Amino acid sequence: MTSIVVRYQAKPDRADENQQLIEAVFADLEARKPEGFTYKALRLEDGVSFVHVVIEHDDVEHRDSLQDVPAFQAFVKDIGSRCDVAPVAVGATVVGSYR
Repeated sequence: MTSIVVRYQAKPDRADENQQLIEAVFADLEARKPEGFTYKALRLEDGVSFVHVVIEHDDVEHRDSLQDVPAFQAFVKDIGSRCDVAPVAVGATVVGSYR
């Protein structure tokens, strides 16, 4: 499994907009039902920090990509303009998972 964790800080006046764009991604995912990955997005208690986790599953024959989801493309398009601290993506290893 390949895993990526992305963390960034939105500008305080654009954090709600950022969350709305993330919610649109999840609505698009619900409608499309892509296979082969798990995606989670969290807004931290400071209200401006966000963490996204993508886990690509190896056990799926025809894996879809989050990058191909139109709402995700819209989300990442201008992310730099919404951020005080730019997104940093790092690879990660899943040590354990429950549900």
